[in-house]
Amino acid sequence: ETGHKPMPTLHFSTVINAPKEQVWKTMLEDATYRQWTEAFMPGSHVVGNWKEGSKIQFLAADESGKLSGMTSQIAVNKQHEFISIHHLGIVNQGVEDTTSAEAKKWVGFENYTFTEQDGQTTLTVDLDVPQEFVEEMEKGWSAALAKLKEIAEK
Repeated sequence: ETGHKPMPTLHFSTVINAPKEQVWKTMLEDATYRQWTEAFMPGSHVVGNWKEGSKIQFLAADESGKLSGMTSQIAVNKQHEFISIHHLGIVNQGVEDTTSAEAKKWVGFENYTFTEQDGQTTLTVDLDVPQEFVEEMEKGWSAALAKLKEIAEK
C-alpha cells in the first residue's frame, strides 16, 4: 500500500545567464512554455493562468488525441521571484479527476524559485512526485531545464 508513504520531493537547479525577469517570462509565457516543456511531452501547454489563486491545467494530447495532464491551483505568485503550484489531481482524456486513487497520488506542490545575482539567475525547481515517476521526472526535468536555459539565454 503506497498511499501512506510521503511523496519524495525532487530538487533541480540551473544557472541561466539572464536576468530573472527574462527567465520568468521564458518559463511561463505560452509560446516559450510550449518549447521547454516539449522535453516532457510534445504539445504540452497550459490552460488557465499563473495568477495567485487561479485554476490552471497542464495538458498534452495522449495517444488517443484527447487532452490529459494535471489540474492545479496557483498557491503563490510573487512576480519574478517565486511560484508555487498546488497539484489537486489529474485530467484523464479531457475529464478532471481529483478523487480517484490515481489522482490522489499526484496531490502535492511544485515550486519555482528565481534568484538573481550579477545578471545570472539560479532557477530552482522543487516538486513532489509519486515514487514510481521519480526516474521519469528526473530525466524530463534535466532535459526541460537545459532547453529553458537555451531559450532564455538567446
